[in-house]
Amino acid sequence: MAGLSFEKKRAPRTVGYPAAVPVRVYGPESASVDGVPVVAAPGEEIQQAVLNRLQSLAISVGAPIHATVHDDLAGCVVPLEVSADGSSRVTGEPVRLTAPRTPGTAAPAHTTPNPPQAPADRFGPPPVMDARPVTAGPRDAGAGPGTASGAGTGAALGLGLPFDEPAPAQTPARGFDAVAEEVLGDGPLTETAEGAELLAEPLGRINEAVRAGRVDAAAELAERTLAEASAVFGPHHAEVLHVRELSAYIAYLGDDPVRACRLSLELAGLRRQARDGEAAYGNLQSAATAWRAVRDPEEGLRLGRELIGLWTELAAEPGPAADDPRPLEAARARMIRLTDRAAKAAQT
Repeated sequence: MAGLSFEKKRAPRTVGYPAAVPVRVYGPESASVDGVPVVAAPGEEIQQAVLNRLQSLAISVGAPIHATVHDDLAGCVVPLEVSADGSSRVTGEPVRLTAPRTPGTAAPAHTTPNPPQAPADRFGPPPVMDARPVTAGPRDAGAGPGTASGAGTGAALGLGLPFDEPAPAQTPARGFDAVAEEVLGDGPLTETAEGAELLAEPLGRINEAVRAGRVDAAAELAERTLAEASAVFGPHHAEVLHVRELSAYIAYLGDDPVRACRLSLELAGLRRQARDGEAAYGNLQSAATAWRAVRDPEEGLRLGRELIGLWTELAAEPGPAADDPRPLEAARARMIRLTDRAAKAAQT
């Protein structure tokens, strides 16, 4: 199968936020982003609410958002970058506060550049920390969960960082990040000549609606376009899969992570059956991004079992999923947290 355009690297727009966005996490249920209060929804962790707000900013400007996160819960100040697809990474050395704050205590007077200590809280067990300063360099292919890498730092700080952090610059964009670049870019919208004749105009209108923030209108257009393309080309045609990827991304933007996750999982299964491991891995990353936004723990467990099952199968085959086992381990760790949340919810 020919590579889909969503898996091609597009040059993102250069529109940017004027400076690093100040973020403050005050407690388990309250924070602020650029001075605007953020409150966690029922069943949502405050760190995820903050990441969602930063992602919305990234979508609005068409470029990653840089933020300085002052996390009173973890006792750290962290430089962070959040992309339009919701993925995030630590971009510099975290700075530890003199003492981690607990809700209701006064803010510390100063900071020290020592490595932060990992809080053993609901975000999972602390990673192994050594005496070296924690840096946010490129991922070490040999590092596993719990090392002092950029991903480990995110877990240590309790930021709930997504486990599909952006790949190195030479690697094609994957998942919703690739779809966002497609929507914001000016490259071809279709894969084939027959697809261009039928789909170029509706896809252009869909992308325009997304860029304008008219997500509901974009979703309706995508549904009609998907039905028309399926009737003409068949459900497994490259153009139909292309539109389904776009539909999943729009569902995610429209705060329907369950639908976005299911669509992405279906696509990943189809790509794996077609022996397109690269595209399947991209769809798995999209599914994982959407899965992390699912608030209901029972629904999260159902989707998580399907996600981990498919990811395990794909990781057993040659390809990008097999090259880095850490995302799969992070997904399994989240399942443990979801199980705990579901058990607590059942007791209330």
